[in-house]
Amino acid sequence: MVRSEDSELLILMGLWLVALALSGVAPHDRLTWFLEVAPVLVAIPLVAATRRRYPLSRLLIYLIFIHGLILILGGHYTYARVPLGFWVHDAFDLARNHYDRLGHFAQGFIPAILAREILLRNTALRPGKMLAYIVLSICLAFSAFYELIEWWAAAALGQDADAFLGTQGDVWDTQWDMFMALSGAAAALACLSRWHDRQLGAV
Repeated sequence: MVRSEDSELLILMGLWLVALALSGVAPHDRLTWFLEVAPVLVAIPLVAATRRRYPLSRLLIYLIFIHGLILILGGHYTYARVPLGFWVHDAFDLARNHYDRLGHFAQGFIPAILAREILLRNTALRPGKMLAYIVLSICLAFSAFYELIEWWAAAALGQDADAFLGTQGDVWDTQWDMFMALSGAAAALACLSRWHDRQLGAV
């Protein structure tokens, strides 16, 4: 018998695959599309393979699903060209398309809950200041490592990596990206920690 949790996960992963397939139809830049959706291509088989022996909390599964959609949309248009970002740009008279800021905020927000779940389930750490400090450090380290990946891509691909970098002429783009990831991680801990604790009790 298929458990309801498994059915729910399979539906979400099916929706992910549909979105991924649609995003791969005539993307703005094929190389950028692949680089942006690569984490989703890794996450789908990983989540599927571990769903029985290491089931994730329902909250984390939905957060990962949402993060995947953010990456997939950014991959199709490239982050600097996502229509949602242009709508916000026009509505608030901003200087640039800020969809990439949303992406990097999510890059901290979702991994914060992932790191928190892994630490609480596999170490002696308990909810509190030390756990929060370690989670924030992990998320900031992950964000910095992602910026290194962008640097390596730029060094290897030259101008072909411009759309992947998405700096839009901002010399402080790397620093903004890391700040947004750190802000996202802090926001996740502040807003979701108690809910996450209750979810972990049901795993």
